[in-house]
Amino acid sequence: MTLTTSLDQYTVWFVTGSQNLYGEETLRQVAEQSQAVAAGLAGLPVKVEWMPVLKDADSIRRLALDANADDSVIGVIAWMHTFSPAKMWISGLDALRKPLLHLHTQANVELPWADIDFDFMNLNQAAHGDREFGYIQTRLGVSRKTVVGHVSNPAVVQQIDDWQRAAAGWQAARTLKLARFGDNMRYVAVTEGDKTEAELAFGVQVNTWGVNDLVEAVEQASDAEVDALVRVYLDEYDVAPELLPGAERHQSLRDGAAIELGLRSFLEAGGFGAFTTTFEDLGALKQLPGLAVQRLMAEGYGFGAEGDWKTAILVRVANVMGAGLPGGASLMEDYTYDLAPGDEKILGAHMLEVSPSLTTERPRLEVHPLGIGGKEDPVRLVFTADPGPALVVAMSDMRDRFRLVANVVENVTSPDLPNLPVGRAVWKPAPDFATSAACWLAAGAAHHTVMTTAVGIEVFRDFAEIAKTELLVIDDDTTTRSFQRELRWNQAYYRLAQGF
Repeated sequence: MTLTTSLDQYTVWFVTGSQNLYGEETLRQVAEQSQAVAAGLAGLPVKVEWMPVLKDADSIRRLALDANADDSVIGVIAWMHTFSPAKMWISGLDALRKPLLHLHTQANVELPWADIDFDFMNLNQAAHGDREFGYIQTRLGVSRKTVVGHVSNPAVVQQIDDWQRAAAGWQAARTLKLARFGDNMRYVAVTEGDKTEAELAFGVQVNTWGVNDLVEAVEQASDAEVDALVRVYLDEYDVAPELLPGAERHQSLRDGAAIELGLRSFLEAGGFGAFTTTFEDLGALKQLPGLAVQRLMAEGYGFGAEGDWKTAILVRVANVMGAGLPGGASLMEDYTYDLAPGDEKILGAHMLEVSPSLTTERPRLEVHPLGIGGKEDPVRLVFTADPGPALVVAMSDMRDRFRLVANVVENVTSPDLPNLPVGRAVWKPAPDFATSAACWLAAGAAHHTVMTTAVGIEVFRDFAEIAKTELLVIDDDTTTRSFQRELRWNQAYYRLAQGF
């Protein structure tokens, strides 16, 4: 099964609440106006499908059940055009298992003051109809996003865009199968976690295969397939002379191509959307997978190094949420600091596995020794991430819950790094280096992250709300003291929310 990262296969249902009290003429106008509002969302990344107006409890419950059963439906947008008594919504909201967005809007932007009569007032009641709906959502503890304003407002549309992307990321997690080749790096704490709880919390299936199962797939790659893939490399990258056909290290490139072919075929055959490797368990592989991992991440796969399946989930989710946008998502690791006072920067990289989706430049394909793993020198793509806004997000297992920590950062132009042959990024974290690092450490956030240059913090806020998962944000408004208070409050909140 070929991996799909596009949002084209998804839909969001647009539902409108009313009741039978107002008569057929009013309900006809409700339907026409709600269709017009739904049509105003036609430019969003996920198709918005208008549904017939809901007027009673049974039709609301049945719509919720239908949405649950349709895998292409990733969410529901609800608007109370007139007054829809909220007790009608109890069973439907209780049954709904798809993300919900409450759109508090109305058909018109400006009021026609001179023409308003009571027929107009009966038709345009969202100002209090949506308040009734908001009450019952809160009374039932329904997780949702609320967006306020007219659909002609770009700010309103952007909020719905963010939510759609978060809902798509949630759907990707709920249907994700993740293959671990080998186990976690020995003695490392943060890459461990409760895989059973992860399936309950996020829906992702995390299971392990012996690395030699992958070796068998690699050995099945034919010479003709390797030849064809090498030609792709020569076309897409600046290839180091020693790797060119006929040169002394060309076999290393062919071995890297065979690993990509085998890894891709294994993932496609198993329907996997994410995977992990570890340099401590390479079996009969000739190299630690580098080039293959980089290219697969750029196509939308999730990946975590050293068995880090939690980061692999985040990379896959971020790839889906950023589908169709400039930029990409990649495994990242804070490696070392430039501590020049007032100009502190973080240099992030990994041994080999950073996705070229973070750059618009043409990467260089090189081969170099790797001091760990005990295998032959691996091939890899060398580049620096483009300057611009980015986000780094980590997932930690806190025993009683999973915690997401996100830091808003700015990738900057890198100094020359002639002796660092890996994909890398250089960034300045918000609000400043000291606050960012102190808060990150206080949160127990992981050293592996997903870096995304495609989506911003609002998409991850929506994802966390949908997933009912803790999210701590470090941005321009963060102070160490306020962050520490939030940590304490969250500790109490999440324990109380789980009950006794």
